[in-house]
Amino acid sequence: MDPSFRLVPANAPKTASVKDTANSLGLHDTMQYGPRSIAAEIKTEGGLQGRLESWEETQDNLKLTLQRNLYGMHAPMRLLMERKIVSANPHMPALPQSNVHLDILMGRDETIEPVDIFGGMEDTPPQNIHRDMEKKLKL
Repeated sequence: MDPSFRLVPANAPKTASVKDTANSLGLHDTMQYGPRSIAAEIKTEGGLQGRLESWEETQDNLKLTLQRNLYGMHAPMRLLMERKIVSANPHMPALPQSNVHLDILMGRDETIEPVDIFGGMEDTPPQNIHRDMEKKLKL
C-alpha cells in the first residue's frame, strides 16, 4: 500500500527498454523476440484503458490512506487482514460461489454489476466433483 491522496489513477509513463527481451549480456535478443522496434515499445494500450483498469485500486488506496491518517496504522492493517482472511474460499469448486464477506469489506455490497446477475450461468455442471476437490486441496 503506497500512501497517496490521488483521486484518479496516474498516467503510465512511456518508456523504451529492452529489459523484457534482453539476453544474458543485456542486449536485445533478436533471434527469440524478433527485430527491435522502439515505436512498439513506447506504444501503450491507451491512457483511458489503463486508468479504468487501475481505478478501483487507486480509490481503495485513497480510502486506506485516509483511514491511516484518521485512525492510525491499525485501521487499514486490520481491514487488509480481514480481506485476506475472507478471500480464502473454503467452498467446493463445483458449487456456485460468491464472496459476500469480501464484497462488504470492499464496499461493493450496495452495487449491482452484471456478474451479480449473470455470474454462474456460463458454468456447466462439473464432471467429477471428487477430482475437483482433490485438485483444490492438492491431495
